[in-house]
Amino acid sequence: MSNAAPQEDLKGSTLPHRNILNRQALYLRPDPTRVIVRPFKPSTEPRHLNPRDKTRANEIVDRVLSLDATSTANQLRDILANFEGRHRNLLRQFELRADAMEDAFLHHQRFSQQQRQLVGAYFMNEYSFESSALFNPSIVPHPDQSGLAEGSRRVIISLRAVGEGHISSLTFRSGVIDENGVVSIDAPTRLAGLPNIHASDGLAPAGCIALSFSDESDLGERVIFPVTEAQSNGIEDARFVAFEDEGKTIYYATYTAYSGSSIRSELLETTDFLNFSLTPLRGPAARNKGMALFPRRIDGRYAMIARQDSENLFLLYSDDLHHWDEGQLLMKPEFAWQFVQIGNCGSPIEIDEGWLLFTHGVGPMRRYAIGVTLLDKDDPSIILSRTVEPLLQPDATEREGYVPNVVYSCGAMRHGDLIALPYAVSDTYSNFTTIRISRLLETMRPTGMD
Repeated sequence: MSNAAPQEDLKGSTLPHRNILNRQALYLRPDPTRVIVRPFKPSTEPRHLNPRDKTRANEIVDRVLSLDATSTANQLRDILANFEGRHRNLLRQFELRADAMEDAFLHHQRFSQQQRQLVGAYFMNEYSFESSALFNPSIVPHPDQSGLAEGSRRVIISLRAVGEGHISSLTFRSGVIDENGVVSIDAPTRLAGLPNIHASDGLAPAGCIALSFSDESDLGERVIFPVTEAQSNGIEDARFVAFEDEGKTIYYATYTAYSGSSIRSELLETTDFLNFSLTPLRGPAARNKGMALFPRRIDGRYAMIARQDSENLFLLYSDDLHHWDEGQLLMKPEFAWQFVQIGNCGSPIEIDEGWLLFTHGVGPMRRYAIGVTLLDKDDPSIILSRTVEPLLQPDATEREGYVPNVVYSCGAMRHGDLIALPYAVSDTYSNFTTIRISRLLETMRPTGMD
C-alpha cells in the first residue's frame, strides 16, 4: 500500500485557489508488466495470394494436430512453464478458446484434450492493457466498509487503461481515505484477467451484456475489456456513482463505447464489483459522450448532466434509466479558461448547500482545467455559485504526457467535510487531491456577481 501525506499546492502555480488544494502525490502510472490473455485471430490473406480452400486458422490447427502425443505434451508443458504465475487457470482459458473455434476442427474427427488445449494456446496472446496510459479516474465508496479505523472509508477507483492499438478498457484499484483526508492506494496484484460473458435474462434491456469475475479474483485483477462491436476500440471514461434507491446502493457508470468510427453512451451496473451488466443507452442524448448520473432521483425522476453538443452542458430528466431525450441548456462557456468547450467531471455531489458539479473547461493551447459549480438541491437547473477561475489546472510538475496540458476527472466523492478528487494528468497517469468543502464554498462566486 502506498501512502502520501497531503501537501499544499504551492508548486509555482498561478491558481487563485491553490491554497485550498491538497495534492497527494499518489501517482498511479501505467504498468506494462500487467497483462491479460485475449483471443488472437491471424490475419486473412487476399484470395489471389492464397487461393486455398482452408482458412489460415484451419492450416494452423492442421499443423498443431499433426504433432504426436509426446510432442504435444512437451509443447504444452513448455508453454505452462514459460507463463507460470502470469495468469490464473491458463489451461482452462485455452480450452474455452478452443470451444469458440469449432469451425477450425471441422477437418478432424479425433483429437485429445491436450491437442485441443494446445490449439487454444496458438489462438491466444498476452495483451498489456495499461502499457500506455492509466487515467481519467472516478471514485466511489467500497461496498465493504468493515475493519476500518473510525473516520476512515474504503474506496474504489476506476481507471481508463490504454494498451497496444490505443484500445481502452476499464480497471480498478482499492484504497482508504483516513479521517484527515490522507489517501492510501492498495498495490494491484501481479495477475489480471477478463470476466466470463453470459447471456442476459429476458428481463434485461435490449443489448445488455452480463459479465462475472471469479470469486477468487482480487478487485485490482478485474479488467473489463471491449466485448461488443460498438465497444471494439474502447470503453472510455467511466463516470461511477453510488446511486441510492429505496435503501439500496447500486453502482452505475456511464461510459463511452467507441467502435473506431462512432460513439455512443452506455451504462454499467453492479452491486458488488464482481458481477456487471453493460447496456446501451437509448434516445437522442445517448448519441454523444460525457453523461453523468445524479446519485439519486429528483422528484421521482432520474437526472443526468450531459453534453449533447460539442461545447455546452445540459440537464436531462427521464423516467426510464436507459432512455434519454434531449434536455435543457444548463451551462455554456463563459470564462477565458473554458472558451473552447466545457464538460462535466463526473456525477454531482450532494452537500447541505446543494449539488457540487465539477466541470472541465478547455482554453487557449487546448489546456484543460477543472472548476466547480453549485446547483440548487431541489431544482438543479438553478446555478447558485461557481468558481470563476480554475480550481485545478496543469502546473509545471504535471503537464507532460501523451496529451500535454490536461487535467481531467471522471468523478469525485464526499468524505465528511472533504471532497476527494482523483484526476488524470495529460492522458497518461493519475493523481489525487482533497478539498475542504467549507473552503471551497468560500472561493465560489454567487451567480450574478461575475
